[in-house]
Amino acid sequence: MNILMLSSTFPYPPTRGGTQVRTFNLLKYLSQRHTVTLATQREGDVTDAEVAGLSDCVDHLAIFERPPDSRTTGILQKIQRFGRFLQQGTPPSVLNRYSVEMQTWVNNWVEAGKCDVITCEHSVNEIYVQPHFPKQLKTIVNVHSSVYATCRNQLATGISENSLRDKINLPLLRRYEQNYCAKFSAIVATTEEDKIQLQEFNPNSEITVIPNGVDLVSFPNRTIDPGGHRLIFIGAMDNLANIDAVCFFSNEVLPEIQKFYPATTFDIVGSHPVAEVLALDKKPGINVLGRVPSMAEYLHQATICVVPMRTGFGIKNKTLEAMAAGIPVVASDRGLEGLAVDVANRPLRALRANKPAEYVIAISQLFDRPHLRSELSHNGRQLVETEFTWDIAGKSYEQVCLGRE
Repeated sequence: MNILMLSSTFPYPPTRGGTQVRTFNLLKYLSQRHTVTLATQREGDVTDAEVAGLSDCVDHLAIFERPPDSRTTGILQKIQRFGRFLQQGTPPSVLNRYSVEMQTWVNNWVEAGKCDVITCEHSVNEIYVQPHFPKQLKTIVNVHSSVYATCRNQLATGISENSLRDKINLPLLRRYEQNYCAKFSAIVATTEEDKIQLQEFNPNSEITVIPNGVDLVSFPNRTIDPGGHRLIFIGAMDNLANIDAVCFFSNEVLPEIQKFYPATTFDIVGSHPVAEVLALDKKPGINVLGRVPSMAEYLHQATICVVPMRTGFGIKNKTLEAMAAGIPVVASDRGLEGLAVDVANRPLRALRANKPAEYVIAISQLFDRPHLRSELSHNGRQLVETEFTWDIAGKSYEQVCLGRE
């Protein structure tokens, strides 16, 4: 097949995290068997070496400059943006990334018959798929997470950046998601929960669940248990859900743990830490480390990986990566979404906690019981090896591209 993949985020190197990890690894798999063209946008921090590295992974790379951020904070501009959302049906977050130059290129590529399949890696790229495209070729949207469900969850958990805005936007996001999904021959979701949500909007759509995976070479199983009282969180630290997770844990959980284990440290590892996260570095035992050369190396040094997510949908890469590295995991329901970790009659793979007291109990158990740490380490790694590799995800994605379920 000739496959055109669209990604407004530059998916290289895959250590950038978030949507880039999924996009890169699916692209890498498909390019082994098919002719893959990637159209993407280059942000200011993308180096020429990274462009060259990505070029080696595809047959053709079309790069466009990211449009300048047009968002302003004035009340008049906010009203104008909302008016466009209300009238046109497309959220400002999508329009803000929209490139007319990229749109023209996509239109010409499709009209010239240069692809059999077009995939949108993350729903923000749906804007480039014209309503008539499905008549000419297979159109796929890879929904990393439902924007409607995410907004609804942020309102429900009280972590919305602007609750009034989001309450107004919620029905518009519902309409938007329903409308854009109708343009696609096939929809891919990362969890059953998202599939149910998207199926409600589009009962007749072909929706396939393809979970995230892990590169087992980049995240090898640890060889020794370091013991101690060292906690770690990994993830992009300019992501709202991650910011909320580390602030919640640092302020409400860690001080309680330190009452029982005074030497406990908490490493926050991930790129682009915002001011709110950097401020946590001043608290006792907390180290904000930013982007590191090897995430696996830092995981291997930790006693436990915590994933205290309170919002954000989909299977969390950070949870899978910690399990792959053989690190015991303590996580919330959101952090464990899509993973069977504590079902009856199945091996124990992680400990679940949502409230501060539950985190204290779970972490204390693991600090005190090396055998339990070993059990979680072994079973977590085994789960990833058998169900959550990028090879497994890539095969499933290829079947969707071929039109087979």
